[in-house]
Amino acid sequence: MKKNIIEFVIFTTYALFAMSWVAGNMMTKDIMAFYQIEGVAAATWMTNAITIAKIIGNLIAAWFLTKLGPKKAFAFASALIVAGALGAFASTYPMYVFTRLVLGFGGAFVIVYFNPIVVNYFTPEERPLVNGLNAAAFNTGNLLAILFTGSLISYFETWQNVVLAISIVSFIVLIVWWMISEDFELSGAKSGQAPQKAYTFSDGVKESVNWWLPIAYSGVLFCYIAVFALFPMIPTFAVEAKYLSSIMIGAGMVGTIVGIMVAKKYPMRVPVIRWCGVAMTAFAAIMITTQNPMLATVSAFLAGFFMFVPMTALVTLPQELPGMNPGRVTVVFAMFWSVSYIIETILMYFAGVLADQTGNIAIAATFAVACSSTLFIASFFLPETGKPKIVAAEPAKA
Repeated sequence: MKKNIIEFVIFTTYALFAMSWVAGNMMTKDIMAFYQIEGVAAATWMTNAITIAKIIGNLIAAWFLTKLGPKKAFAFASALIVAGALGAFASTYPMYVFTRLVLGFGGAFVIVYFNPIVVNYFTPEERPLVNGLNAAAFNTGNLLAILFTGSLISYFETWQNVVLAISIVSFIVLIVWWMISEDFELSGAKSGQAPQKAYTFSDGVKESVNWWLPIAYSGVLFCYIAVFALFPMIPTFAVEAKYLSSIMIGAGMVGTIVGIMVAKKYPMRVPVIRWCGVAMTAFAAIMITTQNPMLATVSAFLAGFFMFVPMTALVTLPQELPGMNPGRVTVVFAMFWSVSYIIETILMYFAGVLADQTGNIAIAATFAVACSSTLFIASFFLPETGKPKIVAAEPAKA
């Protein structure tokens, strides 16, 4: 029972981070008007601050975990998310952007800490379900923001009060974490056993799998963010981008559930990653090229579906590597998220350059969809950690 409450807390913590991030983006016009700031470039700093924090925060999360221990490290990360409430009191736009940076660090730490907590509390048989749920945390927060931000503004009247309301809920979840959580040995050694040698970043950098995992995900991440950041500026789609993004989010929730079921029933990881990668890129390509609204809608759903089906397998794969323990998995996922966001940031910038130089912003969408193929390409360099189920042979009849 306790581990289920812990899972609920870590899931909710990250979902609320995502809700705060996306709700802030949705309230951009109100925030810019409050600070009397004009220009798209200035507005992007609200998102850029969080992206920068996630890149740096993912890398240093392991250091905080080692120094503070799991209980205090996760509490510290949660406190940073709660501190996003300071944005409601920021008197200048730079101060507000700084509070977004703080919020981003909290989210960066939390997503790395998912994995040592899962490895410590849940058995290998339970992890696909838990990993799938955690993979859906950001999408859940995203969906909550899309569904309720407008209503929250109407009820609380100002964007500041909306920021405070989300942070208050995050604070309540933080209190629950502090009451039920505990520290555990990061090396995976049981009580009475000698601690194992710590797995360092130096060790992580030397293992090729720790590079191929984020390379595989980076193109998917870029395409996912492009749907919300680039696609709304493109008027040539058969269906408006805001509808495409909503369809993909909904489909992603369905895909997450299916991905959990697939990971539990089918133990092999690489085939799921590879062929879902092919399907996702193919349907995304149809979505942005067809002029048939119905086909675009169906393709958006299938693209979102196949984007999230392999996430459980992708996150579970490194947890199944030989000798995995909470300390090592922290380093693996610190690299995973940081490298993924570094590559995504570079790709997003390059997409903007392509659009500017060609004068055709639609080429940015084509580039984003093409980059999503990294999931398929990198799958050929990932190790297979699943073991095929052996069906016992029936005894020979006399």
